[in-house]
Amino acid sequence: MTTKTETGFLQKTFKLKENNTDVKTEVMAGMTTFMTMAYIIIVNPLFLSETGMDKGALFTATCISAALATLIMAFYANYPFALAPGMGLNAFFAFTVVLGMGYSWQFALTAVFIEGIIFILLTFFNVREAIINCMPMNIKNAVSVGIGLFIAFIGLSNAGIIVANPATKVSLGNMGDPKVFLAVMGLVITGVLLAKNVKGALLIGIVATTVIGMPMGVTPMPTGFISAPPSIAPIFFKFDFSQVFTINMLVVVFTFLFVDLFDTLGTLVGVASKTDMLDSEGKLPRAKQALFADAIGTTFGAILGTSTVTTYVESAAGVAEGGKTGLTAFTTGVFFILALLFSPIFTIIPGQATAPALILVGLFMMSPIKKIDLDDFTEAIPAFLTIIMMPLAYSIAEGIVFGILSYVLLKLLTGRTKEVSVPMYILAVLFIFKFTM
Repeated sequence: MTTKTETGFLQKTFKLKENNTDVKTEVMAGMTTFMTMAYIIIVNPLFLSETGMDKGALFTATCISAALATLIMAFYANYPFALAPGMGLNAFFAFTVVLGMGYSWQFALTAVFIEGIIFILLTFFNVREAIINCMPMNIKNAVSVGIGLFIAFIGLSNAGIIVANPATKVSLGNMGDPKVFLAVMGLVITGVLLAKNVKGALLIGIVATTVIGMPMGVTPMPTGFISAPPSIAPIFFKFDFSQVFTINMLVVVFTFLFVDLFDTLGTLVGVASKTDMLDSEGKLPRAKQALFADAIGTTFGAILGTSTVTTYVESAAGVAEGGKTGLTAFTTGVFFILALLFSPIFTIIPGQATAPALILVGLFMMSPIKKIDLDDFTEAIPAFLTIIMMPLAYSIAEGIVFGILSYVLLKLLTGRTKEVSVPMYILAVLFIFKFTM
């Protein structure tokens, strides 16, 4: 039954009926997305504090920047995508720029701020949207599949089911470990719920696994329920503009730009193609608005004192639960705000509880593989490289690079140059330049 609320503000704002969804579904999806990416609340401060930044202030900056960018996505783009400081980008910030190159964290924050400004300009002039639109449909479908494998690999790794091995690169973890056993239990519970078509199966699975983990000693008991968020003052607006016009700053900014650009594009295209959000021409409607969300999020995130804000691949978990509109993102954003006060509750969720959701979302993301032309090798090989390189290189961006480069080269060397758009040639040249830098 449709409520007055749904036909009023929420319907007008998020166009629920037009997207064949309802408030309950969207809210459940938003909660699921938050639960699968809540780890960033802990991991981001943990990484960035290695540089000497205040961990408490980083916790607050992480929650606020994630909430701000996600709410922009909700109201401006009306898409179910959530944003937060990006994994990989925060590691580059902390362990490469600061600890590796020896720059101050203020220098790194300045680079992120400059990146955000450049992204706003690129988005305003439709450069990023043009990149999305020029990608061949086969590559777009491959991105979705590759992201699925990437998400599943993250989940298996978080669970301890797959671990690093110096001899074989990766291997099976210790299945007798209580943490691994808990993750397997969660996978079974969530799988049964999905098989029985239980609404909110992923979210229920996360909560159930978290609770089961308490007597097993995997899930820590909460130390409280409510606490005031730490002050952001130690890292707020702490920029160092003294090296803005140096080669070193240029290299750091370019790296941030490259990784964030193609991670975000890959996530948007991959999740959108899985849910048929792309139009008949393979374009993402309101792409410009969606891209503005992470551009503004990155800029204001730097001001708050955190690394690059990007669209999260875990958004696929909410989409898998039926999320189709900005109401899903709005719910996720609200939970990031609540996390500021209820951090003792949110921070006890172990990786083993969210891992089953990520593994099964990997399955959901596989369906576009049926749309890929596997008979034409100039299409099939780039699609395959896009898919396989994402989990193996542990990067959505690198998967796209290999896919686009191989697509252009194969079309060029087989005399089918008319099938390649001018922007694709430009991207190929830029990627070659990146590899040879």
